[in-house]
Amino acid sequence: MADSIPLNPVRKSSRRTAKYSSARLSRFSLEDEPSNLDEMPLMMSEEGFENDESDYQTLPRARRGQQRRGLGWFLLGGWEVFCTSCCDCLAHVCRRKKEMKARTVWLGRPEKCEEKFPKNGIKNQKYNVLTFVPGVLYQQFKFFLNLYFLVVACSQFVPALKIGYLYTYWAPLGFVLAVTMVREAVDEVRRYQRDKEMNSQLYSKLTVRGKVQVKSSDIQVGDLIIVEKNQRIPADMIFLRTSEKTGACFIRTEQLDGETDWKLKVAVSCTQRLAAVGDLFSFSAFVYAQKPQLDIHTFEGNFTREDVEPQIHESLSIDNTLWASGVVASVIGVVIYTGKETRSVLNTSHAKNKVGLLDLELNRLTKALFLAQLVLSVVMVALQGFVGPWFRNLFRFVVLFSYIIPISLRVNLDMGKSAYGWMITRDENIPGTVVRTSTIPEELGRLVYLLTDKTGTLTQNEMVFKRLHLGTVAYGNDTMDEIQSHIVQSYAQGPAHLAGGGTGNAAMARSNPPQGPKVRKSASSRIHEAVKAVALCHNVTPVYESHAAGETESAEADQDFSDDNRTYQASSPDEVALVRWTESVGLTLVNRDLTSLQLRTPSGQILSFLILQVFPFTSESKRMGIIVREEATGEITFYMKGADVAMATIVQYNDWLEEECGNMAREGLRTLVVAKKCLSEEQYQDFESRYSQAKLSLLDRALKVAAVVESLEREMELLCLTGVEDQLQADVRPTLELLRNAGIKIWMLTGDKMETATCIAKSSHLVSRTQDIHVFKPVCSRGEAHLELNAFRRKHDCALVVSGDSLEVCLRYYEHEFVELACQCPAVVCCRCSPTQKAQIVQLLQQHTANRTCAIGDGGNDVSMIQAADCGIGIEGKEGKQASLAADFSVSQFRHIGRLLMVHGRNSYKRSAALGQFVMHRGMIISTMQAVFSSVFFFASVPLYQGFLMVGYATIYTMFPVFSLVLDQDVKPETALLYPELYKDLTKGRSLSFKTFLIWVLISIYQGGILMYGALVLFESEFVHVVAISFTALVLTELLMVALTVRTWHWLMVLAEFFSLGCYLASLAFLNEYFGIGRVSFGAFLVTPSCHPERRPCWPKRERGTALGPSAFSSFKYFLKAPVWFSKLIFFTDVFYLTCLRLRSVEGLENFE
Repeated sequence: MADSIPLNPVRKSSRRTAKYSSARLSRFSLEDEPSNLDEMPLMMSEEGFENDESDYQTLPRARRGQQRRGLGWFLLGGWEVFCTSCCDCLAHVCRRKKEMKARTVWLGRPEKCEEKFPKNGIKNQKYNVLTFVPGVLYQQFKFFLNLYFLVVACSQFVPALKIGYLYTYWAPLGFVLAVTMVREAVDEVRRYQRDKEMNSQLYSKLTVRGKVQVKSSDIQVGDLIIVEKNQRIPADMIFLRTSEKTGACFIRTEQLDGETDWKLKVAVSCTQRLAAVGDLFSFSAFVYAQKPQLDIHTFEGNFTREDVEPQIHESLSIDNTLWASGVVASVIGVVIYTGKETRSVLNTSHAKNKVGLLDLELNRLTKALFLAQLVLSVVMVALQGFVGPWFRNLFRFVVLFSYIIPISLRVNLDMGKSAYGWMITRDENIPGTVVRTSTIPEELGRLVYLLTDKTGTLTQNEMVFKRLHLGTVAYGNDTMDEIQSHIVQSYAQGPAHLAGGGTGNAAMARSNPPQGPKVRKSASSRIHEAVKAVALCHNVTPVYESHAAGETESAEADQDFSDDNRTYQASSPDEVALVRWTESVGLTLVNRDLTSLQLRTPSGQILSFLILQVFPFTSESKRMGIIVREEATGEITFYMKGADVAMATIVQYNDWLEEECGNMAREGLRTLVVAKKCLSEEQYQDFESRYSQAKLSLLDRALKVAAVVESLEREMELLCLTGVEDQLQADVRPTLELLRNAGIKIWMLTGDKMETATCIAKSSHLVSRTQDIHVFKPVCSRGEAHLELNAFRRKHDCALVVSGDSLEVCLRYYEHEFVELACQCPAVVCCRCSPTQKAQIVQLLQQHTANRTCAIGDGGNDVSMIQAADCGIGIEGKEGKQASLAADFSVSQFRHIGRLLMVHGRNSYKRSAALGQFVMHRGMIISTMQAVFSSVFFFASVPLYQGFLMVGYATIYTMFPVFSLVLDQDVKPETALLYPELYKDLTKGRSLSFKTFLIWVLISIYQGGILMYGALVLFESEFVHVVAISFTALVLTELLMVALTVRTWHWLMVLAEFFSLGCYLASLAFLNEYFGIGRVSFGAFLVTPSCHPERRPCWPKRERGTALGPSAFSSFKYFLKAPVWFSKLIFFTDVFYLTCLRLRSVEGLENFE
């Protein structure tokens, strides 16, 4: 039944709701898809799909956003969405981007550029001088809570609506705004200082008059810039010249794609051939570059020299480019893109103002309280009979009950967030942790999805050679000295021994093939052949440091060719690890260029080889090869190494390769199979002829070249199996296990190859040993994606590995289905992801799951992902501090994340939830007392407590004990780390929900009613002191409730309790005029006919400021004379709260069990 449910793909005409879809590249067309795919079954869950329409909006989850929007929607939050949409639309119109176009760039002549290009300055600031105040105010008042306080405070300027003193409303609101503006101003100043530091970096610019120093922000399109060694490339450039004669250099692009490997770049041959640097100004040339794009892996352009006949034209590709933020040796380039048009900036998203989930939940609760406030005000006016100016009375009641939503809620929460940040930075168990965004510490306790980078985050990106397997024997770290002794012995016995030991006279062997059985090679010769193959089959180049600081042409003459001065550069750290290992066992790579390489033996002899052909590694072939000719013997050998899946069908039959590859993979080692094949001169000449013809073909060139190479890849001799380990960060495995037990789903997003990502997922235990891995096959059309999704949905409890291109196709056609399937996987690995794709995946999870996400990275390519996530964590590593500076939290090691989430995330959320609900309770209880007071006195809209009492109640009398809840903890840190399953309960949001909110409402109503009505009943003879009696009972009740709420006492909590009590007792002596009943000004609300003989006698009409009866301090003496009645009043107020605490404890125990 389920398999018969039709799949409803997303068509081109459908309206997409995903925010990221606008940024996705349109590289796939829909016209080539067969129409019968709609009939193919694909079930995503038990309920399946019940829709016949093909529009994405008809899917179950997406349909929620298409509900009918009426007046109810507008009043319950639609107005906020409407206003935000209008502001965004206005901002988009005001900041309309200029269309990017292709350009012609003249070398060294920026003044000849016809168009005006953006400046090369870096700007990460959110505001400027003019937009700072409006921007901060908009960010504050777009929330209902602050907007409500503003309206209430403004209403006090109307005499008819004035309830109390202006400072009781404007002082707290002004304090909140002042603190917010100061905090934002400090953050803006820090951003400005960081930007100024980056923009002030000096670079050498070539001019007709020589070199001049320019700031990075002053670089223009067309400038010739010299980038010294280990300098960051300031802008996107075309590689023109280097000190290397071959015109090649290596570049590291970890800030773009997260890979710290060195990538080979080639200079423009026309400029590389020039005799001197100054000759760049002796001819006229220009570069035609395509318009700026997001893709960092492609480029199309042309170089033209027009001062000669015929003109020289040279095509430019990605190999000729130097993208900004990369690191190179000394090179010269011409700038083609600057500022916001560079690849690094285009792949970086703008920072957003993050709002925590707890703040959004409190915002919803305040809206519910506002509705309750309106209902209560209408009830009071209705009981009045709607007499007189009832509308004015209604608004006065609204203002009178405004303490239901206390402004101290925002103050306490903001101060609590700052306290949490201070505690995190002072934690000695996670040294070096920095809180850069102090508004979302509670998000650390609500995370469901954790998206992490690989290179530099989970791994150290340091490859170490661990294993060499020859089929019958394996060598590890403890037996490497045996290999070294075999190599020393082999070369000590001279070439004759080597010729007879297996490398042999290849020409003789080929002309006279053996007729008898094959002779088994000795262990020494097999080890020698394996080490030699590893030392030759690679793309590593040895580099020697230059001691000269002068012109680039003279640098080579002053190079030191000693071993201590040699470093290796390659496109993969695996290659460097293998070459370093061969050096450690005695066979050293000392020199390499485009046509030759040289090895040094343990005895100091130099072996020279000519490089005839190189077949680079590709993700499709999963192998690389090289054909070399040894100059001493003339032997031609074809060496190849690659993944076991690709090499298994190429090498000769064996019975150990598959088993040993599996064993090494289970140990977390990255395996490479090494093989060789000896070629005769005739065989090679025949191959070279066919290979050259295939490379000149204009039709299906790639296929023909691959076919020619495959003709050599037959029956190759298997030499060895190597195992390399990528060093993981400290305690990565236990940390991932801790997070997985806490219910957090972990996704790894990396720009690395699929094989590497899969190996790290296994070695780090991101994927457990008992779980299967489903590798999503490469797809490029809707049909292929449909078939692969059908195959994937049949898998259960398996991890998913998918490439960035395949992911893009699936999200284009089957977005909802793919996300639903991926979210069911215990782990997901996305490889070959661009920085923009990483951010899009984060937004995808946020939209489809509505759960909180956390992104972790250490490079500039992770900034977009970190900024898009609800909580971003940066790690300071080898790739710089760009991710750390852009993140909300910065840690020094990945292992610190466990304590950051389990301990500090838990404490922050639990404490903020308790603090928020307690502050709301504090406002609701006093509003209940106000309602009882007004109802007793014929529904008069007059305040019970005025002036300093209301301000003091929310500040000096109760603030310190209530705020001390930020020191409380329900479980010890050791317990939270020992039982990470406790974290699962936090993601459900049970500490702050409508259920707990309603319990607090009932507590507040009960206690407020008992306090006010009990004060009137129990102390009827001292009715004149009703204000002092009820207020004293209220303060003591709050202090007692804080004591009952605390789970773990801290000495500051005890100090806060006694300090607040002491302040209140002292105020009774100095502020006695505030506690008299005469402080209540009735005005026109209490008139003589309102008195009733059955009710309590009405008070005579008094003006504000006069006092009736004894002082408040005398009233306090009465409390000491009647302790029994006063104790009963406090007891009855807290007995219900004690019952609720007991029920909550039992419920929490059941949830844990």
